[in-house]
Amino acid sequence: MRLSVLDQSPVLAGSTGAQALRNSVDLAGHADALGYHRYWLAEHHGGGMVAGPSPEVLIGPVAAATERIRVGSGGVMLPHYSPLKVAESFSVLAGLFPGRIDLALGRASGTDPLTAFALQRDRRQAAPDDFPEQLAELLAYLDDEMPADHPFARLAGALPGRPEGPEPWLLGSSAQSAVWAAQLGLPYAFADFINPAGAEIAQAYRGRFDATRRLPAPRVAVGVSVICAETDAEAERLSSSARMAFSELRRGNLIAIPPVEEALAYVGGRPPGRGRRWIVGAPETVRAGLEAVAAEYGADELIVLTITHDHAARRRSYELVAQAVGTIAGARA
Repeated sequence: MRLSVLDQSPVLAGSTGAQALRNSVDLAGHADALGYHRYWLAEHHGGGMVAGPSPEVLIGPVAAATERIRVGSGGVMLPHYSPLKVAESFSVLAGLFPGRIDLALGRASGTDPLTAFALQRDRRQAAPDDFPEQLAELLAYLDDEMPADHPFARLAGALPGRPEGPEPWLLGSSAQSAVWAAQLGLPYAFADFINPAGAEIAQAYRGRFDATRRLPAPRVAVGVSVICAETDAEAERLSSSARMAFSELRRGNLIAIPPVEEALAYVGGRPPGRGRRWIVGAPETVRAGLEAVAAEYGADELIVLTITHDHAARRRSYELVAQAVGTIAGARA
């Protein structure tokens, strides 16, 4: 089972956003040594809970601090940006770190409506919902396949990192994203940690998939929330911090990830929130949970999202998952 990492750069209560970013670079080096396949950095705006508004900025330092692991966005929220600017930025990264850069793209705003509006360059009116057109333009730049009569045709051949380029992916948590990924022949990453009912969506993606030069067969990765510790009880205890933070998020409150003692008092004996899947436990418990998710989706890859208040506990969680699933042995082999 191929394992990867999704890092949202969580801000820990009592710490700072700057430290959260340094923690991301540190965790990436740890994941590289453990044999994880790729390391994706999320995009969220508005601060408070996470410190990752610019994956394209953080990818460079992470790639420079690692040796083997693929590094990319998980993802770039394309509606905020010019397709040309995204293509140029990731072309630079691919030129500097050939064969290691991923460009996973999403349609969501990654924030609340007010912050999304603040991100717009032109604020005379709301930005149009033209994601399919944006995506097609971006892929035309990356593939140097802009129609000859297109007004931007000459720009496609001028990307600075050529001949290197990033590997594009499409992110999703709903059926529409699967349709676009299949039509465009893109690998598809589904956010089970947002919507745990995605198995049929992944199946539909495979059934509709149109092979391309870039990708001859469908490929599915699944993002899963995981916390692993030496015992089930310790993992449940550590999970209380993320559970409290996400509970507050649903109420519209972006809070830093609270310490375990505060979070335990908040969540009490309540189970994890409705509509969200958590794989929490000792290594064997987590391994069984991950294998079940992989089988449910027919996944080629699992992308593990882990949030704890203690950075050392987060490092240890990824270490235990890698040992349980066999990533370390696979990397060494």
